[in-house]
Amino acid sequence: MRYRLLAAFAAALAGVTAFPSDAAPRRPSAVQSASGYEQRADVRAFIDELVRDHGFSRKTLTRWFRDVRYQPKIVEAMERPIVAPPKWFEYAPQFLTAARIDGGVAFWQAHADALARAERDFGVPPEIIVAIVGVETFYGRNVGSYRVIDALTTLAFDYPRRAAFFRGELRQFLLLAREEKFSPLVPKGSFAGAFGVAQFMPGSVRAYAIDYDGDGRIDLWQSGDDAVGSIANYLARHDWLRGQPIWSKAMIASSQREAVLRRLDGGLSERRPLEAWNADGVAAERLPDPMSPEPVGLLALETADADGDTDAQDLRIVFPNFYVITRYNKSRLYASAVTSLAEAIRAQHDSRRGSAPR
Repeated sequence: MRYRLLAAFAAALAGVTAFPSDAAPRRPSAVQSASGYEQRADVRAFIDELVRDHGFSRKTLTRWFRDVRYQPKIVEAMERPIVAPPKWFEYAPQFLTAARIDGGVAFWQAHADALARAERDFGVPPEIIVAIVGVETFYGRNVGSYRVIDALTTLAFDYPRRAAFFRGELRQFLLLAREEKFSPLVPKGSFAGAFGVAQFMPGSVRAYAIDYDGDGRIDLWQSGDDAVGSIANYLARHDWLRGQPIWSKAMIASSQREAVLRRLDGGLSERRPLEAWNADGVAAERLPDPMSPEPVGLLALETADADGDTDAQDLRIVFPNFYVITRYNKSRLYASAVTSLAEAIRAQHDSRRGSAPR
């Protein structure tokens, strides 16, 4: 749901695709001054639309766009060439540190009531919500340093390859600012305009974010409870299955292993009925009871053994909820990091409470 393209390697880490270097012409230097967006014909046309369709004040919009600053580093990041994504053993360690696990337990304790309520309301386990916050922003420590309006305007008007998408998000951001009564010139977020503890894009905020602390407003910057409820609602609205697992260790008959692995494309297979996998010699180590009839996939996570062999693979059957996590970020590595961190947080949380991990 968000675009993280700080650099080619960072893009690979986030599991999204960087755009080729032929994407966008450089913005004329005359317009790279501190202001000037309000003078451009394309921006004036955008202002006209907002006035006509949404009743904004032309004077106010003109003043806001006069204050917007072009961000050349964002365009440079978008234009960096595609690189191969990292291997799982390269990607995972940053998200499975003791600090991130302990931070997750602390976040859980601080928002225990909201997390328990979200599980009742939406069926999403606390550790999944906490792990998403942990991977996205390290529990609110890294929410981004660009003004959201600068990032979205730069991409909406000076990055043609995705201009339509980002103009839509800029529109959503200005509508959100009006609805929630904050100045659009103040909030900061990622270089692509995602913001808050949950790193929602503006359109996702308006579609899925909820007031979960009952104060009458949605605040994904300061309210951890709002972030909890909003993430749970987002996952539920993308078909999270209550009581169903995310993955299980996969066992493959040695005689069929090579043929099965050929079905993997970039480390993740197509989804098929479990019976079809069983017929090909693939079985899950553990299955829920009852199990959803939805199709499942096969996931390969690259591992490095003690001898430095990097060809080994940890194979998993992934259930529908794995794919729901990829609706937050499409990368198999991202969804795997969230799941692995969630498991570690749950184990630590239960250990401290003296209960058996579930």
